[in-house]
Amino acid sequence: MSDDLINDPKGGMPRLVEIMRRLRDPKTGCPWDIEQNFSTIAPYTIEEAYEVADAIEREAWDELKGELGDLLFQSVFHAQMADEAGLFNIDDVANTMSDKMVARHPHVFGDESREKSAQQQSADWEQIKAAERAAKSQTRVLDGVAPGLPALLRALKLQNRAARVGFDWPDTSHVLDKLIEESRELIEARDQMTQDAVEDEMGDLLFVLANLARHMGVDPEQALRRTNQKFIRRFNAVEDALTAKGSSPAQSDLAEMDTLWNAVKAAEKISD
Repeated sequence: MSDDLINDPKGGMPRLVEIMRRLRDPKTGCPWDIEQNFSTIAPYTIEEAYEVADAIEREAWDELKGELGDLLFQSVFHAQMADEAGLFNIDDVANTMSDKMVARHPHVFGDESREKSAQQQSADWEQIKAAERAAKSQTRVLDGVAPGLPALLRALKLQNRAARVGFDWPDTSHVLDKLIEESRELIEARDQMTQDAVEDEMGDLLFVLANLARHMGVDPEQALRRTNQKFIRRFNAVEDALTAKGSSPAQSDLAEMDTLWNAVKAAEKISD
């Protein structure tokens, strides 16, 4: 094939698909790309999805286009490998998603009325997805919650799914009581049990924390990402303060760094 499409800056999706095909060409492609398979590429796919989320969280709109492109490339990569294996191609991927969106939005693409509340539309959406799971023989309440999700996000989805059939605490106070209970059990495990038991109790505590976040309308993944960024910002400020004194974290101690940390927190509160 001519390189005209490869070098066309306005080639769009066909250009990207052709670039991927050429990268995977057994004779003339890139050795690294040729060696990859679904399993080796999957971690990159997850990483790129998080980089999209990070750009959105930072409102880095100038970066978002590139991050979305990186994520799109992951889909093209997987589709190319599937095409080579005779499974499906990128058009099949697009058509499958298009069919799914049309089927899930009968109030837009079908005869159903659009005069529904957002709550009713969400309920209808869940009914449609339940029917799709049933068609795949996923008949149990928790079937279909992807095991490859980050554990905290999967906990949230499992809890949401159980809550739809009434398996849920009625209010936040019950979740807080459970949080206290699990905290006590973790302390007991630390003092009396094996490391495996400690891990088990830590998991229970994290699971309840995810449930508390759900009851309070907080996305736990988003909340933790936000705190991670806050920790980085504050620790960097501590490191800068030490550098200004001709020191570094490795040359400091906990007492000094904790004092600087508290000063950074206090300064942030004043600026807010």
